[in-house]
Amino acid sequence: MSRAGEAATGLAGSRIRARRLDAGMAQGELARRIGVSPSYLNLIEHNRRRIGGRLLNAIARALELEVAQLSEGADGALLARLAAAAAAQARPPAAPEEFAGRFPDWAAVVDAQARRIETLEAQVAALGDRLAHDPELSASLHQVITSATAIRSTASILAGGEALDRDWQARFHNNIHAESLRLADSSRRLAGYLEVPGDDHGPTALSPQEQVERFFEAADHHLPALEGETPAMQPEEIAAEAPGLDAAARRMLIHRLAQYRADAVALPSEAIGAAWSETPDPLAIAARLGQPLERVLRRLAALPAGLGPPRAGLAVCDAAGAILHRRPLDGLTLPRGGAACPLWPLFEALSQPGRPLRATAKLPGARAEGVSCYAVASIAAPAGWNAAPRIEAVMLMLPQEGGAHDLPERAVGPGCRLCPRRGCAARREPSLLPRAMTGEGGQALTG
Repeated sequence: MSRAGEAATGLAGSRIRARRLDAGMAQGELARRIGVSPSYLNLIEHNRRRIGGRLLNAIARALELEVAQLSEGADGALLARLAAAAAAQARPPAAPEEFAGRFPDWAAVVDAQARRIETLEAQVAALGDRLAHDPELSASLHQVITSATAIRSTASILAGGEALDRDWQARFHNNIHAESLRLADSSRRLAGYLEVPGDDHGPTALSPQEQVERFFEAADHHLPALEGETPAMQPEEIAAEAPGLDAAARRMLIHRLAQYRADAVALPSEAIGAAWSETPDPLAIAARLGQPLERVLRRLAALPAGLGPPRAGLAVCDAAGAILHRRPLDGLTLPRGGAACPLWPLFEALSQPGRPLRATAKLPGARAEGVSCYAVASIAAPAGWNAAPRIEAVMLMLPQEGGAHDLPERAVGPGCRLCPRRGCAARREPSLLPRAMTGEGGQALTG
């Protein structure tokens, strides 16, 4: 049984102590009522003796409680989340099991707040991505400033005190009216662009790439209709039926679906799932099944639950470092517009196409456990003589418990603006965070 599982079944002592104190009963009095020594009850209350059956029933009767109120406690998932939240602190508190056992309601509150913080961090990263790189935002801001300037200039003429005939006054009033309407429209567009919807999934998807990402998120990145020898649907049919996509997004989706289908034909789910269960090493799987490593990485991130890694993230970028496709790992994702930390293996792979890289990425803050990363860049055949080759890099991300534990470590960040590390040689711009953590930049990766 895991440590979390043991804790979930062995916290009755903490709950007994909490309930006894709530009832205002002395430890010696409870010991007398249940027929044990105070020293033995003290061991029970500090979870040093496991209890059950007759003694647990006697304690429940003495405290006028149901047995379930003493025996049911925090589950392993809650304890794991509390431990992860505690690890983000500079001096993490010890024994989340004790805390969850004695204060289950407060443990639930801490867990909910930790989840909310993770969601907000993802939203900040997404908005930071837009603020830094999205041309739609620049155009909207330019329109707002232009309209406001025009209104101010026209109003200053009207308020200048000079006598104007009625025709000119009417023209200026019409100008102010038209620019006011334009300003209101631009402001609404800008507000809507930055609006965060109520489902806590981040900013509203407006760009074609965001629409495609939402499609894959809704499908959990696995498409049964494209699996098997004879697919139930073709990529064009799936794209045509997908809701909420504009024409550009549908074209992008068809391309991604065609790639998904090609990967599924070359690496059927059962085959790569069996290979992963025997040897959870992407490079070994690629050699065993005779497929390119980049295809294996994409396929592992698209397997259904139970066949491949329990949780997986994926990032695909072009030669400029712009993210083409991504699957977040527990809320972790890379900025789309090229503002990501350059120390990620994904970007190092671009400089050495064909060389497989792997590392444990250590992020500041909550992800103290690290992320196992496997990356490679490939060169597509050029379309003709003197045509530039197309380079694409792929990186599979696994939580460290699901990946290898002997990988070289590297300090990375979410992007310079949101990274608190000091002393990083790769920093391009100052962090927006008010307080910085001590940390160093990463070293060169080894294959």
